[in-house]
Amino acid sequence: MNHNTPLSPRPLHHLADVRHRVLTARQLREHGIAPSDLAERCRPGGPWQQILPGVHLLHPGPPTSEERLHAVLLYAARRTPAAATGPDGEPAVPAQGDGADRYEPEAMITGLAALALHRFSSAPPLLSLDRIEVLVPRSRRLRSAGFAQVVRAQTPPPAVEVTGVPVAPVPRALADAVARLTGPQTTRAGLGEAEMTALEAVGGPTAIRRLLSEAVRGGHCDPTAVVRELSRARLLGRPQVMDAVDGLLAEGRALAEGLLYALVREYRLPDPVWNVDLRLPGGPYLGGVDAFWPVQAVALTIDARSPKYADQTLWPEHTRTRERLERLGITVVQVTPKKLREAPEQQAVVVRTALMAAADREPSAYVAVLPK
Repeated sequence: MNHNTPLSPRPLHHLADVRHRVLTARQLREHGIAPSDLAERCRPGGPWQQILPGVHLLHPGPPTSEERLHAVLLYAARRTPAAATGPDGEPAVPAQGDGADRYEPEAMITGLAALALHRFSSAPPLLSLDRIEVLVPRSRRLRSAGFAQVVRAQTPPPAVEVTGVPVAPVPRALADAVARLTGPQTTRAGLGEAEMTALEAVGGPTAIRRLLSEAVRGGHCDPTAVVRELSRARLLGRPQVMDAVDGLLAEGRALAEGLLYALVREYRLPDPVWNVDLRLPGGPYLGGVDAFWPVQAVALTIDARSPKYADQTLWPEHTRTRERLERLGITVVQVTPKKLREAPEQQAVVVRTALMAAADREPSAYVAVLPK
């Protein structure tokens, strides 16, 4: 039999892009490929190959990174029969998956592969990954196989589409990558040689710090979102993670302060005094603020809370500081790093409004302003 002979009333030569170079056995049956024909084409040295259970690559060479991603998502897809048919009675070709198998709505690429798709320069390239992690609901009865590493979540987060691929948001992808990099030896065994070379070039803990730092420096997410996801995954107790998180929070705080300086400068707000402690003259300490306008009695604080255990004891003190200042007639404006980054103009309006409203208020109590 000539393997170039069409075996289907719906020939496959029109399937050109990556979604059609990788198909499941069910999809191939819908195109008229009988199981015996599929087995013949996937024999050793044949024109096709099976790269994951039930997932086939329609050429004999090694799969590209795109084909591997698509294969993992098809492997994680629920196998449900397609009900729709085209106008000619043939099975309809859906936008995703081309046939009965579609991307599972709650399945998405996560871990190091997701970070590579998010364009993290500190993540190994996709082609160096021996395994690609796919996040699925905990209820799915699906096992890891080949280069598809199954990761489970009680409630998967909404996926982000990157180059047409459903990908876990950066905080979740980071948590899954860190879990893999800091797990027991049996967990790390899935790391390939090229993958380990790329990561160990800077050392394990340094690699984790670089991944976490790039998430914040690159504007992918706030430090609090990363720490929240690490806490949810119960990773904060691991020594490498604790050290990296301490640096991440400090760096996130410094970046937020830099955004605040830029906001005051670019929107021509009056210059405040920066990073000061306030106290009553000869009296008790009132608290520290990130910026203070003494004439208008307006204080600004950056809300950079994290879910770390330490912050759960510190935050009530921040609330008491705000209440003490407001009782003394001082207006307290609170901003977050995310709002400073994504909506600086709006935050500038909030600060300017608070400064202008000072003329309509009763004079505040006199407070001493001291450098931190």
